Amino acid sequence: MTGTPEKKVGLSRNQMAWCAAQDIPDGSMVNLGIGMPEKVAEYLPADRDVFYHSENGILGFGPSPAEDSIDLELINAGKKPITEIAGTSYFHHADSFAMIRGGHIDICFLGAMQIAENGDLANWSTGAADAIPGVGGAMDLAVGAKSVVVLTDHVTKKGEPKLVERCTYPLTGEKCINRIYSNLAIIDVDANAFVVQALAPGVTLERVTELTAGQVRAGDNLHTIECPEL
Repeated sequence: MTGTPEKKVGLSRNQMAWCAAQDIPDGSMVNLGIGMPEKVAEYLPADRDVFYHSENGILGFGPSPAEDSIDLELINAGKKPITEIAGTSYFHHADSFAMIRGGHIDICFLGAMQIAENGDLANWSTGAADAIPGVGGAMDLAVGAKSVVVLTDHVTKKGEPKLVERCTYPLTGEKCINRIYSNLAIIDVDANAFVVQALAPGVTLERVTELTAGQVRAGDNLHTIECPEL
């Protein structure tokens, strides 16, 4: 099923990142994917300690630096500048991937092109002949992290659903997605269905269902998201 492109409906990208940040347990080891997931670090509650991990071999780093204090030697996997904090550690990227594959990452946040109702994820290629391969560490994270969370707009720029019955793009991982933060809702993936746990202000369950090409059902405590203007 296709709909019309969503414009200024529901949550902004900053609000999506804020919602995701509030749900990170204290003391978690967290990997942030390139793009929208990177915003999550900006909204972590002040009383919560989280250890950020990057595939290029860093654990425990701080926020982005001011323009006049950028150190080009300190970058994350997305080539974005970072800051050191007390306890920041560095290691070979092979050790970094051993941490991922060994199940030591509590949560990873990824972007998505498609998410299937059974939890399959496609986020690295459309499969087109001219598509640029860019899987990075996503496949390792999809199968190695204890919890895999997606931040994504609910539909494409053309208004086509990203939440589908079955992925048509090459898979990043099978049955790996636990939760989705979209501009319309917070959604868990459970028993081959998209379970809507919370709705963005002004968005109805019927609208989410209309813009989703898979099975949708309401969670037991379905409610409206309350978040600041960002």
